[in-house]
Amino acid sequence: MYQVTKLHYHRLSKQLDISFDDGMKVTLSTEFLRTHSPSAEVQGHSPEQAQLVLNKQNVTLNAIEPVGHYAVRLCFDDGHNSGLFSWQYLRKLCTNHQVLWAQYQEKVQQHHKNKDSVPIKFVP
Repeated sequence: MYQVTKLHYHRLSKQLDISFDDGMKVTLSTEFLRTHSPSAEVQGHSPEQAQLVLNKQNVTLNAIEPVGHYAVRLCFDDGHNSGLFSWQYLRKLCTNHQVLWAQYQEKVQQHHKNKDSVPIKFVP
C-alpha cells in the first residue's frame, strides 16, 4: 500500500505533482485527472457504464480536500467533486498514465469520427 506524501498544484500549468512514500513523483494534468475521476458519474457502476468526459482541456482545481489518511477529493472548477482519489487509485493513474491517456485519446477520436453519423434503419 503506497502513501501519498505530497500534493502540489500548479495553477498556471494546471498540473498536479503527486509524491509517494517510495520516492515516486509524477505530474498529472487536471484534464487527465478530471477525465479519469473515480466517481460513478464518470466510471459508472460497471465498465459498460463508463462515460466519455469531453472538453476538459481548461478545467482547473478549486480545492484539494483530504479525506482521512487514504484519499483526497479534487474539486474541479466545472463543479465536479464527487470522486474520491484514494492513494491506491492515484498510484494506478500515475503508473498507467501513458496507456490510460492513449486509450482516452483513441476514444475521443472515435467519438469525433462518429458524432455526426446517424444510424439508418431500413424497414421492408
